[in-house]
Amino acid sequence: MKLTSKLKALGAAALIALSAPMAAHAWEPSKPITIQIGFGAGGSTDTMGRVLAEVIKDQTGWNVIVENRPGGGGVAMFTSVSQRPADNHTIGMGVGIPVLVQLVQRGDELPFDIDSFDYLGTIAKAELALVASADAPFDDLQGMIAYAKEQGNMPLATMAPPQVLMMKATTKASGVDFNLVTADGGAEVIRLILGGQVLAGFASGEHFPYLESGDMKVIASANQARLSYAPDTKTFVESGVDAFVDAVFFLAMKAGTDPEAAAAIAAAIDAAVQSPEVAEIVRNAVQGDPINMGPEGAKLMMVDGLANAKRLFAN
Repeated sequence: MKLTSKLKALGAAALIALSAPMAAHAWEPSKPITIQIGFGAGGSTDTMGRVLAEVIKDQTGWNVIVENRPGGGGVAMFTSVSQRPADNHTIGMGVGIPVLVQLVQRGDELPFDIDSFDYLGTIAKAELALVASADAPFDDLQGMIAYAKEQGNMPLATMAPPQVLMMKATTKASGVDFNLVTADGGAEVIRLILGGQVLAGFASGEHFPYLESGDMKVIASANQARLSYAPDTKTFVESGVDAFVDAVFFLAMKAGTDPEAAAAIAAAIDAAVQSPEVAEIVRNAVQGDPINMGPEGAKLMMVDGLANAKRLFAN
């Protein structure tokens, strides 16, 4: 090949290399991007969302701001997103199961449904466990049910409506009633168990130090799959209760968003989720690794989750 031809080839290759990333990020925001978080400041959703925003800002140079819009487990925020015009710059971040439960419980009263949004991806999935003190007189869900049947009125702590539905499904499957005690978060569940006010309760990471110290044990996984840190412990479904709760943190925009804008933002979210900064905050928040299901996976998660929420209410 002549030198001139080689130079032309190299020049063409250089142009392709330069144009590829430009094409991948052809869309650029014309104003600040706002991530509206459906929970108050300081919680796990808020802390993960703020770190995600900072990483996106650092990686892309975009101006990304965070707003808290608490209420109804994310329903207030997603209502706001659904009712405003698609502006290509407003993102909602929430947790799937509280929204899905509300859609089943009072979907005819809400101004949105699953198809009201263009989904961008996910950041994490919380692992939810049913736990008890180490000296509890049972080691698994079937053993707990047998003990509750024999003793009667067994106290058990829940911290969210989906967990109440899980226990109602347990009652339907077993014929055994439980004395459900409402706790204000996982930390209070742990205090109630260790203090002897309840014999078991739900936790999503707050129990880890007590598993390590030997003061607590895992009774069952409330997720669809077994817990990553307790692979020998059965799920509710495997124990004969047709119910599970998967709490997935996801991001979405108003349906009708410019596809180029949605694709560029989804790509920015994906890159940020793979960063060490997001990995660290996710592990601190949910005791697990980041998980990005992508736009299609996030939508499928909501569709499948809606069917599961309906099954919970049927119990």
